[in-house]
Amino acid sequence: MMLNFREFEAPPDPFGRKYQILFKWMQTAISIRHADTVDVKFLLVDENGGRTAKTIALPHAGLLRVSRETNRPMDDPWCSRLAAMHLLHLVTTGEDMEKDLVTVIPADLKRYAAELAHTEQAEVQTR
Repeated sequence: MMLNFREFEAPPDPFGRKYQILFKWMQTAISIRHADTVDVKFLLVDENGGRTAKTIALPHAGLLRVSRETNRPMDDPWCSRLAAMHLLHLVTTGEDMEKDLVTVIPADLKRYAAELAHTEQAEVQTR
């Protein structure tokens, strides 16, 4: 998993298309759509220059639970990386690609947090 969530390339989707992904913004969704989530928006640019936007909604209660379980502070980069991991899942599987807004389920949040913790620990050990 990439540690840079601001700009990265996704592996090919089920149809062989590759996307360059750009982080756009992150904000609490209560301010924009009265939802108790942290929304992270990305712009996907395909090889032909086609653009689409995806917003990944991270349920606040799930984030708090996973943060406590992993003893990881819930900060902006962590939330953005979790959202980027889910976006990569969507691209590589084709799941929910027709949707502009996708909410991450608690089990996936927990799995992404564990994968990210492993990646961060490996990065620290190599330094």
